[in-house]
Amino acid sequence: MEKYLRVWRQQAKVRGQFDAAIFIGDKVLALTNSDEDALWLAEVHFSNNNYTRALALLSRQDLISRSTACRYLAAHCYIKQGQYEQALSTLGDQNPTHLIRSSNSRRKLQHLNGQSRITLRNGKNASRTDRSAERDREDAGDIRYEAGMCYLRGLCFAKQNAFDRARDCYKDAVRIDVQCFEAFDQLMKNSLMSPTEELEFLESLDFDSITGPDVSVSQEAAHFTKMLYTTRLSKYSSPAILTDATETLSTHYKLAENPDILLSRAEALYTQCRFAEALELTSSILSTSQSSLASTQTGSAAQSHLGHSPAVYPLHLACLYETGATNALFLLSHTLADHSPEESYTYLAIGVYYLSVSKIAEARRFFSKASLLDPHSAPAWIGFAHTFAAEGEHDQAIAAYSTAARLFQGNHLPQLFLGMQHLALNNMSLAQEYLCAAYAKSTGTAAGTVPSIPSIPSSELSPLGGDPLVLNELGVVLYHQNHLEGAVDLFRQSLVLAASLHCEPAAWVATRSNLGHALRRLGRYSEALDEFDECLRIGAGGASLGYSPFLGGSGGNASGVGSSGVSGYEERGLIGSLHTARGLVLLELNRALDAVAALHEAVRVLGASGGGDAAGGAGVAGTLLSRALELWALETHESETVMSEDGRVSLPRNSTRSVRDKGKGRMARRRGGADESYTEEWTDEVAQTGVEASSRFPTESTTVEETVEMELDQDAERLLRESVDRVRGGQRGRHILPTGSSPEQEVQTSAQSQGGRTGRHHTRTRS
Repeated sequence: MEKYLRVWRQQAKVRGQFDAAIFIGDKVLALTNSDEDALWLAEVHFSNNNYTRALALLSRQDLISRSTACRYLAAHCYIKQGQYEQALSTLGDQNPTHLIRSSNSRRKLQHLNGQSRITLRNGKNASRTDRSAERDREDAGDIRYEAGMCYLRGLCFAKQNAFDRARDCYKDAVRIDVQCFEAFDQLMKNSLMSPTEELEFLESLDFDSITGPDVSVSQEAAHFTKMLYTTRLSKYSSPAILTDATETLSTHYKLAENPDILLSRAEALYTQCRFAEALELTSSILSTSQSSLASTQTGSAAQSHLGHSPAVYPLHLACLYETGATNALFLLSHTLADHSPEESYTYLAIGVYYLSVSKIAEARRFFSKASLLDPHSAPAWIGFAHTFAAEGEHDQAIAAYSTAARLFQGNHLPQLFLGMQHLALNNMSLAQEYLCAAYAKSTGTAAGTVPSIPSIPSSELSPLGGDPLVLNELGVVLYHQNHLEGAVDLFRQSLVLAASLHCEPAAWVATRSNLGHALRRLGRYSEALDEFDECLRIGAGGASLGYSPFLGGSGGNASGVGSSGVSGYEERGLIGSLHTARGLVLLELNRALDAVAALHEAVRVLGASGGGDAAGGAGVAGTLLSRALELWALETHESETVMSEDGRVSLPRNSTRSVRDKGKGRMARRRGGADESYTEEWTDEVAQTGVEASSRFPTESTTVEETVEMELDQDAERLLRESVDRVRGGQRGRHILPTGSSPEQEVQTSAQSQGGRTGRHHTRTRS
């Protein structure tokens, strides 16, 4: 009968018929009164969310003090009910660290389990291990329950905001049982360790303790488990190791379409600012197009966003925000609100949508709701702080970022954002301190000093990893402190690191622009001009210039709308500022004409921005453009007025005009002098004597146009006087003017008749 009832209750549990399982399990316990049947019934109560009944059953049988498994289950029931003090009282405060074995002892124990007895010379059987080895032999089930209790202690300490003790409990749990994934997951998703500490902790784990049917299977299982854990590490440390693990799992084990592997790849792409590619992967995770039922159900497009791991939603929302997919954010927010109103990522989605449409107050309210539902949600806390930063409320933003830094001690983003806020407040010393701490967390270098990384070829992955944005912000701090050489080094290191991590080049246009400005202030104008030209070349490729990593990316300012914000600049404003900077450098290089063209383009781009900082920049560009025009006019004046060695003025070709057409010629000269309607060519040398000679030399207050006008007036008067004298004197060969001829025609005729004597060949070309 007992065997029959046990089979019945087991089948009922497998089918999810918990009431039937409880009913039959109670009868089995009444017949046997065994500890195993009592534990089995308590587990069914726990699975059915009957935590009080499970605790009562375990207490009546006095199993909590006699069984490790029952103590674990009772503590878990207390945690589910929010009674963390009672859970710690049941579990105890100390972790069983004596169960942590080294890899050598683990392998020795496995060998002893496989061959535990030998035959002595006298023919008697004896144990191969001594008494100390026998005491080290622990039951595998008890070890795993002890590791589980360490995990539960970590949960209790985390709920009490004792994050240091929680981290130690989680680490001990994984060290005792490397297959305690819950503890490892808490360490990773809550960023309780820095990226370097995560990698060191992974290398210290004893994966050889994983056993299998034979040695080869055990080794493969250990290697497979280590690669799975590697994909959960921070994407800022050792990108080469992460890439190798992901590729091996995708190709050798055929897990390329597994959601966790896709999510790991998408996170890596997001840290590289390749938002469109990351969005494609997250969308494929949320897609259910491969399901045959999805095509037949009504509203399958909306349902495809449901029923997935909560870890995928923050990254998917961040990718939608970065790519400016406002409509997709709106649809996803409504879908989650209708079907998952109790989940924190639902309110996170609504907050991201409101932030994308610049409704900051509404976004703050929903980020706050998400953080209340899940106090350990890093995206919710960082999004909440971003709303204050977007409104320029620096003090409140600093307070919110400080809370995030306390909750997520291993994450460098709160430190990075704190440095940005102090930089905005012109607190350079505090900004440098926070930014150095952020760099130390992302790379594992010593904190407190300005970082310096070796030059890394762009074709190789960085062995250090790290966030290039931290180096950029540190360079900005040094720039404002007038440490320009150090700023140039950091900007260059940031670009080299970004290239080694295969980041999107368009995301680092602002860093390259910062490098150009630092070079400009150092007087290295040619190098600065090359950097600004490279910025415009990258921008002309059509890629987004935005870099506002949000909700756990590689840092940045989320105050911009869409994907075009770079440290508060819109894409049009950034391009306009690049043209302005380029024009300023060209002015320093005495290339006034090129500077006029660059600044004119800057005014055109910035003036069309519609307002904001970009439109304000148009005023600066306009002022520089006026100055460039003045310098260009001065250069033109100097090039047109060339002094000869004997004190005579040699006017270049196409530089003089007749009195009649001097107005048109002046307008044509302002357009560059290439399309003048009237062109006059002078080949004679005019005598420079007396007042006439002095009038030909331009003074500081006399322009080129006025000088030419005076010369033409004097020539016209002389020609007219000579013609009139000849007519009155009745000289032979004089020219009789036709009836009705004008004085101008008379002057022209006299000039033609005396062309040989004066040596002037005067031609006029009409347009």
